[in-house]
Amino acid sequence: MKNLIVCAGGNEQFEFAQSIGIGIVNSAFNLGKILSQQKVDKIIFIGTCGIYQDGNIFDIYESTNACNIEYAYFFETFYTPINNTINLNVSCETTIVNSSNYICSDKNIAKKYAQLGIKIENMEAYSILTCAKNFGIDAVCYLCATNFCDENAHKYFINNHNKAKEKLISFLSDKKLI
Repeated sequence: MKNLIVCAGGNEQFEFAQSIGIGIVNSAFNLGKILSQQKVDKIIFIGTCGIYQDGNIFDIYESTNACNIEYAYFFETFYTPINNTINLNVSCETTIVNSSNYICSDKNIAKKYAQLGIKIENMEAYSILTCAKNFGIDAVCYLCATNFCDENAHKYFINNHNKAKEKLISFLSDKKLI
């Protein structure tokens, strides 16, 4: 079985993972390009995440379930015609990851996401799982928490990012994925 380990890139690069770009659009485009050129049995996406309400910094979350719920969702003056949720493994309950090109830094909005059953956020997870589904490929996301989604989100992301990457490397090594 051929696994493809991918990461966003930028400051979230790993020597054993292929960088696919930061954000929903870049990651979808670049991963789609890769998948159209090579045979892959499973995509393993690794990265960091923010926690909406409950959880622990440096915990690693596994997910095959993501959504693209934008801030506008919480106001009754917006709607979307797209199906903005994806779950690749309906028999397995996994953490729901929200993806947006914007990072939540408001704890009140973070609570609203948590009330929807969404635990964490990562910019690329939704596009990774959507690409996998469109190509008929199994996929999983492993995300290490760096911060809570509040006014200090960016500061804690910066402070915790390197340790989170180390945790991911150790986790993948323990699972014999690298």
